Amino acid sequence: MTEPAETPTIDHAFTGGRKGPAHDPTYAGALSFMRRRYSKDVAGCDLAIWGVPFDLAVSNRPGTRFGPQAMRRVSSIFDGDAQYPSRIDPFEILAAVDYGDCLLPRSDLQGCARAIENESAAIIATGAHLVTLGGDHFITLPLLRAHVARHGKLALVQFDAHQDTWDDGVGAISHGTFVLEAVREDLIDVERSIQIGIRTVAPRDCGIEVLDGYQAHALGVEGVAARIKARVGQGPAYLTFDIDAVDPAFAPGTGTPVAGGLSSAQALQMVWAIRDLDFRGMDIVEVSPPYDHADATAIAGAAVAQHYIQALALRKAAR
Repeated sequence: MTEPAETPTIDHAFTGGRKGPAHDPTYAGALSFMRRRYSKDVAGCDLAIWGVPFDLAVSNRPGTRFGPQAMRRVSSIFDGDAQYPSRIDPFEILAAVDYGDCLLPRSDLQGCARAIENESAAIIATGAHLVTLGGDHFITLPLLRAHVARHGKLALVQFDAHQDTWDDGVGAISHGTFVLEAVREDLIDVERSIQIGIRTVAPRDCGIEVLDGYQAHALGVEGVAARIKARVGQGPAYLTFDIDAVDPAFAPGTGTPVAGGLSSAQALQMVWAIRDLDFRGMDIVEVSPPYDHADATAIAGAAVAQHYIQALALRKAAR
């Protein structure tokens, strides 16, 4: 027996519903994330995906303001079929929208921080799970403020080449200080937090467990996952994935690339291996398309988000 033919769609990002697959041609149609319907109405949604096109806090190469666009564009290869590795269509289970982008006030850095926090808090208040496409790593700080206001203090699971614990002064707008600022504000439970893939030396660890790049390679996927689970435990957590955790051989399009990182396969397997943790939100940051080649970095970033979304669907299906 042959399977029934798919019903073609076009511009599903405008014409589709909140659930179910799209069947737009991969090369055409409106480019929302995984072809989800664009909507500012999040009421009743399980999931909202949005972009924060901010790169005014970088210490090296800019360009991450274009990250959300790039990840949306390449994500068109994912929708319309059962997803790997779950073998389910997550949008048969999750009601989801692409919320679009955060409106950032130009030339007002503190205003940008407030805008990210306030708009993400409004989305979270609806009960929707928020997946954020960045943007440089500073955006995680206002995102954490919004999530912690809703869920209480969270464990931080951070994939990164950098610890982001440098001190540029209280209230600094910098992608290299957000962890220190989050600790100062008592947003994260440092005793349950862990950083994976670190390949630089920072002045402090803030009590957070560090698995550096060499350790991550030595432990392998299962070993790293076991360490993360042991550290985080059963409590609520937040996942932040800096694409520079991935080696520049696999993800060259980032602002501060560091050799010796994870392969894209290792990174995705690690994210999948910790899918049962109680994540309350996540972001994928530091994808910088001006330095990318053949969309390799954008594809890796979109795949991290896609894996996370599959895990959310499985979690809902199991309830």
